Amino acid sequence: MRLSSDRIAIKANIIRQNVVRMLECAGSGHSASSLGLADIYATLYFKLLNYRSNEPDLSSRDYLIVSNGHTAPVLYAAMAEAGYFDRSELYNLRKLGSILQGHPERVMIPGVETTSGPLGSGLSQASGIAYVLQYLDYNPHRFVYTMLGDGELNEGNIWEAAMFANKYKLGNIIAIIDRNNIQIDGQTEDVMPLGNLREKWESFGWHVQEIDGHNIDEITSSVEMAKAITNKPSAIIAYTISGKGADFMEYDYKWHGKVPDNQQADYIVNKLKADYKSLQQEAKDV
Repeated sequence: MRLSSDRIAIKANIIRQNVVRMLECAGSGHSASSLGLADIYATLYFKLLNYRSNEPDLSSRDYLIVSNGHTAPVLYAAMAEAGYFDRSELYNLRKLGSILQGHPERVMIPGVETTSGPLGSGLSQASGIAYVLQYLDYNPHRFVYTMLGDGELNEGNIWEAAMFANKYKLGNIIAIIDRNNIQIDGQTEDVMPLGNLREKWESFGWHVQEIDGHNIDEITSSVEMAKAITNKPSAIIAYTISGKGADFMEYDYKWHGKVPDNQQADYIVNKLKADYKSLQQEAKDV
């Protein structure tokens, strides 16, 4: 499915509304990054990824590896909107027996490629898949995307995978880094300073771009550029606002693993619904 930017913005709004209601219903989960990543996930599923929701094992599909698996609510909301499963399932988030657990599980959800949990593992998994596609399957038209959190970059496993991807010139891997500057214990630069991320990734041999993670056109153009780089892996540092769409959450690390209560959820959703009407009108005017 390939939607225009204004229609993707509407999808991102719907995804945010569903994330809020899912977390409210579950009573636990991760709000900040899930809301912050809605624009990126909407753009991936409604413009960039090659997939068929009714054929999740499509042999020509792209791979999406979610390394920062605690952001599962935004993944689930996007997948439901894309047709992988019924939207009603979203309200079973984290319930016993539900397919939608706190971290995505591969065998339970069609379209989820790997099971997450320990942070730092996703880039290694993605690099392994990319290696197979590039050197064993000889398929230059399939891409491996991996979503990383910036706090997750504290893990040494990330940098081992970065060296591996550079050594084998995996031009089919695209790492998208959620640069929201927070993690569970505080600001990333207070917990464990990451420094100049662009220079760091470039020093590992990666092609690097920096974008506004809420600008759908920038998200799209950066991925198109990454696809055109065939001799090295690509990293896209996406600057996002944690808790985007919920003004009292924005930029506040305390909402990393905290969920809104009923009153707070109603407040956020009502604001998002007002924005939704404006986005619809803008789409009609285009």
